[in-house]
Amino acid sequence: MSSTRAFNNVARLATITASLMFALIVVGSVVRTTGSGLSCPDWPLCHGKLIPPMQFNIFMEWVHRLIALLVGVLLFGTSATIAMRTQTRAKLGGLALLAVVLYFTQALLGALTVWKLLDPSVVSGHLAVGLLLFSTLVTTAVLAHFQVSPPVPQGPAAPASEGLLALLSVATLAVWLQAVLGGMVSTNHASLACPDWPKCNGEWFPPLVGLVGLQVAHRIGAYLLTILLFFAAFRASRAGDPVVRWVGHLVPRLIVLQMGIGIANVLMGIPVWVSALHLGNAAAILALLLIATLRVAATSVRTPDLVEAGAR
Repeated sequence: MSSTRAFNNVARLATITASLMFALIVVGSVVRTTGSGLSCPDWPLCHGKLIPPMQFNIFMEWVHRLIALLVGVLLFGTSATIAMRTQTRAKLGGLALLAVVLYFTQALLGALTVWKLLDPSVVSGHLAVGLLLFSTLVTTAVLAHFQVSPPVPQGPAAPASEGLLALLSVATLAVWLQAVLGGMVSTNHASLACPDWPKCNGEWFPPLVGLVGLQVAHRIGAYLLTILLFFAAFRASRAGDPVVRWVGHLVPRLIVLQMGIGIANVLMGIPVWVSALHLGNAAAILALLLIATLRVAATSVRTPDLVEAGAR
């Protein structure tokens, strides 16, 4: 098998695994908002069976565990494919190891979620690690694809692209932090601590204590993040790389959608599917920013070579 074909296989496997991990995150939101987390009071079985009675809550938790199992199978298949060849192991071996460690951590937190009776800190950690695993899988897929079809920089870095890598990196981290904070709001049952919007319990500046403080912190974080993401998207839309430009044009639309979903989530009383869409859209924004960050990083490394070649 050629090196190109090996990297192509890794890219495909990692993409499928990341897509399934995305579904797992969304289904996990449904499990959390429907109160299905303890519908299977034991682990790894459910009511002592591989296939339990299929009532709605039990079914949702069982599906969540099934998808997690499938993610594991695909993840180990991806890691094995990477380990089989020297070239893929050299380029992607560290990411494969990280993904496996994160998966086992995620599985342990999933078990603790049941054993600790939905302790908010454990459930929030479960989401945080899940998003990290999703990001690792996306990174693996993107870097493997780069080995097959490297991003081509459009000459020397334009002034509009200066500092873009740092900006996109900060924006990506900020999206992850805001998603984790949103998970904390949900797991601590603070989603309706402020049942109105834009005010909170009829106040513009409510006391920042308890559940109200947690909810307001999430809202303030959303406002600040929106400003950061619009600025990052504007800068990305002027980049030389066409994929980065595409992300720069798409992300503002997803931000507006996210704002609308968030407001509807509160005003409609946290409907299950609206809440799941809120987290799913956040994960999509995270993935897009990560892809753009990786492409800017790749082209910024390659650009000096092209400049030197052009000088000859």
